[in-house]
Amino acid sequence: MKRLLPYLKPYWLLIVMAVALLYVQANAELALPDYMSRIVNVGIQQSGIDNAVPDAMRAQQLDRLLLLVDEDDRELIRQNYTLVQPLSAEAIPYITRFPILDSEPVYVRGEIERETTAALDAALAPALAALSGIEQMAALVKEGGLSETPAGTDPAAGMTALGIDPSLLAALSEGADVFVLLEALPQAQKETASEAISAQTAALGESMVMQMARAQIRNEYLAMGVDVTGLQQRYILRIGLVMLLVSLLGGVCTITVGFLSSRTSSGVARDLRRAVFSKVESFSSSEFDRFSTASLITRSTNDITQVQMVVGMSIRMVAYAPIMGVGGVIRALGKSSSMWWLIALAVIALIGVLAVVFSAAMPRFRVIQSKIDRLNLVMREHLSGMMVIRAFNKQGDEARRFDTANTELTSISLYVARVMVTLMPVMTLIMTGLSLAIIWVGAHQIAQSALQVGDMMAFMQYAGQILMSFMMMSMMFINLPRAAVSGDRVADVLETELAIADPPSPRALPEPFSGSVEFRNVSFRYPSAQEDVLHAISFTAAPGETTALIGSTGSGKSTLVNLIPRFYDVTEGAILISGVDVREVRQADLRDRIGYIPQVATLFSGTIASNLLYGDREASPDVLQQATRIAQAEEFIAAREEGIDAEIAQGGANVSGGQRQRLSIARALVKRPPIFIFDDSFSALDYRTDAALRRALKEETGNSTVIIVTQRVATIRHAEQIIVLDEGRVVGRGTHSELMETCPTYQDIAFSQLSREELA
Repeated sequence: MKRLLPYLKPYWLLIVMAVALLYVQANAELALPDYMSRIVNVGIQQSGIDNAVPDAMRAQQLDRLLLLVDEDDRELIRQNYTLVQPLSAEAIPYITRFPILDSEPVYVRGEIERETTAALDAALAPALAALSGIEQMAALVKEGGLSETPAGTDPAAGMTALGIDPSLLAALSEGADVFVLLEALPQAQKETASEAISAQTAALGESMVMQMARAQIRNEYLAMGVDVTGLQQRYILRIGLVMLLVSLLGGVCTITVGFLSSRTSSGVARDLRRAVFSKVESFSSSEFDRFSTASLITRSTNDITQVQMVVGMSIRMVAYAPIMGVGGVIRALGKSSSMWWLIALAVIALIGVLAVVFSAAMPRFRVIQSKIDRLNLVMREHLSGMMVIRAFNKQGDEARRFDTANTELTSISLYVARVMVTLMPVMTLIMTGLSLAIIWVGAHQIAQSALQVGDMMAFMQYAGQILMSFMMMSMMFINLPRAAVSGDRVADVLETELAIADPPSPRALPEPFSGSVEFRNVSFRYPSAQEDVLHAISFTAAPGETTALIGSTGSGKSTLVNLIPRFYDVTEGAILISGVDVREVRQADLRDRIGYIPQVATLFSGTIASNLLYGDREASPDVLQQATRIAQAEEFIAAREEGIDAEIAQGGANVSGGQRQRLSIARALVKRPPIFIFDDSFSALDYRTDAALRRALKEETGNSTVIIVTQRVATIRHAEQIIVLDEGRVVGRGTHSELMETCPTYQDIAFSQLSREELA
């Protein structure tokens, strides 16, 4: 897969933008549980009071509070709270908010900065919690019927711990004010009491202190006539609106990242398909021997689709999942550090499941791709050989062959699917079990006032996000190996060393170009073959002449002419065109001078005109008409209603074999090259059409070099030079009459086709 990374380079900006948006999206989603926790803890349970800094307090209560803080904090509080007397001018702006100003003085907080708020929060929270605790203990001592406060201490022992002389507890039980008693203490005892209060408050824990402080503020607001319900509603609506905006931000990021990842993955797939197509176009026959057509089709479609899918998935998940995982852990521990082991246990269980699934599915991915290759091969052969299959009544055999390939692919795919399908139920089981465990453990901590309900709910959501991030990463780890297999298959094509390549410093073909073709002691061996199929062949095909190659099947005729346009390169010797070795010129320059008509005529889907223009896109209608006339195709073209614009099916399936050959010849004539190679291109023509076509060709190609491969003696009787091949060796060379006298191999071929009278 890493071999394809250069194809991501053009899209680096889109990838960076996507990663940045993923960071925003992940943080937005991580913020939502915290906002939900604040709505539950603060908005619902604490009436919207989100800190320990009240907007106002009754003068009596603030004076009591000042007894419970040190001198520095006392001064800080006095600096930020102003005493407002009832029915005074200063009370007018506050009378609506604090109705108690009708009868009692109130300390009102002024506008303060964030840093001051934090300092006041740190000073007031323990004091408010202590105030709440003292009031509760004093009430219990007065009642005399309870032995424990909600904080879990004996009332008398608790008061004694605050530095109040036990002898004064009787006065307290008779209705004396505890704060009057504290105020009456000597200064040393006041300091001792303050330290004792601080120690006892700190022992409760920060969460419990904040809960008690906010509850005390709520009671104070109620005592002042503040609309606590409205305060609560405003807080919930404000936090809810923030949650909505954060959710919208996350949604916009998700949509944008989806667009960017799709654009990147689609662009990479497009570039890979273009690169593979371009690479395959440069393949010689040696490379096609290595990669089957069916395999190349699979690599260009299914394999690149796999790469496209994993690129899109990687952009969306590779950055997002780690941010969610790490951020979820940090935020979850911030809500409750004592339940970390639940998440660790769930993650370990999840990793174990993924390891089992991964080890079972991974080895099958490469097998699946090879099975797809096999299925494509069988299907392609079935479609292209339909006529032969029907002629031999082998539909049943082919159906069984296809069924075998299909069943093998289905079997291995079902195995992988069965392994993968277990992942989601197990994941759901782990996540549900984790939620139940968090509720169980969290409920006990809530009962002990060590955890708030909202924090437990947020912890549960963070745990789900952590597991989901691990699952996303696991899906990447599972899909990545399959994509890696596909990526390697695509890279194998792209990195294939071409057996035939242009020289580093190509030579230019001479002008004027004569078109002579010289074989100089040429031998050839197919790649990986044990011996040569052509042996020391030498001859020259001159311009203005027809050179014919004839021989029995397998004698090497087609192999010989395939060396001229460099479909293969010679093993020994050289082929020279106009005196220049074909290996020293650019392939495009070489093939631009050759009109090649292959043994199997190939037409492309389109029209007759589009197929003819394949030879020369700029050819005029007159040139097309002349080419079809010479190729003896004019008559059957005129018989079609659309004429030259008649549709041609894929592979020329809607025309006969002879018509395909004539159109292939016409296509080469449109090109008007100086060298023509006819590789058994007259085999599907009847003798009359063959003779007429050769006469017209002679007139048209009078100055060109014409090389004809054939097994028909009648086709080449009038050739200026006939080369007779037998088992890759030249066993005869000359004209028809000369070979009839000197070459036994040629004589055998001739007498097997024509009578002595016809050969005379």
